[in-house]
Order: sequence, then C-alpha cells, then structure tokens
Amino acid sequence: MPLPYFEVDVPIHRTGQPGRSGVHVFTGRADSRSAAVRIAHEVYDAARAASAAGLEISHGRPDGWGACGYRPGWELDWPAATVGRWNNPNGCTRADDGDFEL
Repeated sequence: MPLPYFEVDVPIHRTGQPGRSGVHVFTGRADSRSAAVRIAHEVYDAARAASAAGLEISHGRPDGWGACGYRPGWELDWPAATVGRWNNPNGCTRADDGDFEL
C-alpha cells in the first residue's frame, strides 16, 4: 500500500517588509506527520542551496516532494508549521473521513 500524501503548511513573512506574509505549502508522501515536516524542510533546504549555487531546482522526487522555486527574502517559520493529510481539491472525497487512503 502506498504511503499517504501529506500537506505541510509553513507560515512565511517577507524580511524587511512588515505585514507581508503568507503560507508556503508542500505536499508529498510520508509515513508520518513528523516525517512529512522533515522531508518538506529537506526539500526547501535543497531548493535554497541550488538557488544559491546558481543550479536548477529539482521539481520532484519519487515520493512526490519537490519545490518549484525559491524566493529570496522570504523567511519560513518551521516551528509554526502545521501538517495533515492532503485533501485533493479536485477530488470527490476527503482524506479525513476515516475510510479512504490517499
């Protein structure tokens, strides 16, 4: 059985510009909530390092995690991250209804 998809929502804010904030969303397969946060953080760190080195950012790993870009000047608040099972907005069921595995 494949691992479930998780969504990790990490609050972000623009350094030097108070009031500019949002949420960076990561999704992918993991075996637990803590693993999902750890993997999301790894993907973000890899994107940041690739950007700093002038390299292309990897858009996806076999487990579904990836980054489409990196925005310098935005800080992620990892301790405030929330994580849950990912609900496909285009699907007809919800992942949290207890009888369905993503």
